[in-house]
Amino acid sequence: MKRLNSEVYKIDEIKDFRELVNRSCEKYSNNVAYKFKENLGKPNQKIVEKTYKEVKEEVECLGTCLLNMGLENKKIALIGSNRYEWCESYFAITTSNMVVVPLDKALPEQEIKSLIKRSKADAVIFEDKYKEIFKSIKEENETLKYYINMDLSQDEDGVLSFKNLIKEGKKIIEDGNSKYNNIKIDNEKMSVLIFTSGTTNTAKGVMLSQKNITSNICGMARMSKMYEDDVLLSFLPLHHTFECTITFLYGFYSGATVAFCDGLKYIAKNLEEYKISVFVAVPLVLETIYKKIQKGIKEQGKEKIVNIMSKIANFLLIFHIDIRRKVFKSVLNQLGGRIRIAYFGASSMDKNVIEGYNNFGIETVQGYGLTETSPLLCAETDKEHCPGSVGMPPYNVEIKLEDVDEKGIGEIVAKGPNVMIGYYEDPEATKRAMKDGWFHTGDLGYFNKDHYLFITGRKKEVIVLKNGENVFPSEIEFLINKLHYVQESILYPRENTKGELVLGIKVVYDENIIRETFGEKTEKEYKDLIWEEIKQVNQKLPVFKRIKELIITTEPLEKTTTQKVKRFKEIDKILAK
Repeated sequence: MKRLNSEVYKIDEIKDFRELVNRSCEKYSNNVAYKFKENLGKPNQKIVEKTYKEVKEEVECLGTCLLNMGLENKKIALIGSNRYEWCESYFAITTSNMVVVPLDKALPEQEIKSLIKRSKADAVIFEDKYKEIFKSIKEENETLKYYINMDLSQDEDGVLSFKNLIKEGKKIIEDGNSKYNNIKIDNEKMSVLIFTSGTTNTAKGVMLSQKNITSNICGMARMSKMYEDDVLLSFLPLHHTFECTITFLYGFYSGATVAFCDGLKYIAKNLEEYKISVFVAVPLVLETIYKKIQKGIKEQGKEKIVNIMSKIANFLLIFHIDIRRKVFKSVLNQLGGRIRIAYFGASSMDKNVIEGYNNFGIETVQGYGLTETSPLLCAETDKEHCPGSVGMPPYNVEIKLEDVDEKGIGEIVAKGPNVMIGYYEDPEATKRAMKDGWFHTGDLGYFNKDHYLFITGRKKEVIVLKNGENVFPSEIEFLINKLHYVQESILYPRENTKGELVLGIKVVYDENIIRETFGEKTEKEYKDLIWEEIKQVNQKLPVFKRIKELIITTEPLEKTTTQKVKRFKEIDKILAK
């Protein structure tokens, strides 16, 4: 398929994390790399800053100390909130010829124990909130040799202080030890081991090399420009490749500043105080923010004037006159005043929301990828957009469709330097996923005439009706989720008394919004009103795709820690009733 021109933006190529750290810290030495608060939850916390120069010094000290502990070529697990020490650890581990194993901070205790055991990690770096879990692991696990606490000021009960390791590393360097700087990086061997949070099966261990990830950074850099004065807000989980590659690593490559969020409920506050200019999020977050903005506009009775000014601003764009950010300054101020671009992935976003942000002068860039592809496979550029699509592959990635049906929909398969080494200690799963050098994503999609890729759903999730017709749940769920009081939904098949498969939808609604919309009513009355609106949606669908039954609830759907719906588990629960 057509790929993006390699000259969208000219870049500095990097081949490993050592080059990334050295290049950025030399080029942007005095720039602020990170902003954060040391004691979250306490009042009047001042913002701490770390320059690129300081980052390099501390990474070198920590890496030196870890090498001195005999951990070269060993695995080190890493778990904690989005914070400076997490990023520092990631760099120190990977630039010292060790393997980092980022663990999901939201996992239950037993799963953490299981993954520590499966990974065969020799050490773990964790924040203080996990100290009891690792105290228990320390009593049971014989493979873990070192326990390192990010928050301890001094070593305690066999647990090492993160801060002390940096001090110790500094002394070792001052004594003439240069082992860290003499390390040779093999960019094709496993450097990162990530356990996926699958929606149906036991987590797979994805083995990524530094070549995988740096090729992805370079691919992203050619497609979209990030600047030295940009500030990013890190709030999506850092253990996940989307946040890790786009916010943390690409931000560092660009000389930008990463500010760590105080918590999801503080996003609005952090946007303002950190003056965020680049926002990396999932559609749910962006749609929620947009709905709140629209609600405020409506309450102020400014809908008409906003629509008029949007039309005028878009008309002037034809003549390369951009007044959007001036006209909608008050709206932008609600988001901190500096946001210029929002990157999003995971699922598609309502075209009206995309258009709305663009009307305010905020560019939106959609991407698509998987942990196995480091993660980026496709993205829009910041110059060309195709709403609803996930863009095109970067210059170094190939994508094609296999088993294409009569509608042009097929399985998305990919080849490129970003594709994983394989699944950890699972050659059979690797063989199933990798065929003749092509990675089979399990996702379905199609290309439009301009070669933009559109995602239709997961191969495993397709509902095949008894007449042979295929139904893609995400397509219908997307339409239902557009109802402004609907938070999320899930489509399911059920066999009726005639032995036919009929489609049902489970809707999670927002109590406050539905009350504002329809007034105070019983649950049955709300269900009847929602059903009337679903009937209208049905009229736009072919007969075989129409919804025949409805379940409503205020309880969120069960999800993985990366906020993917556990589809099959939810459907099993529905059908069991």
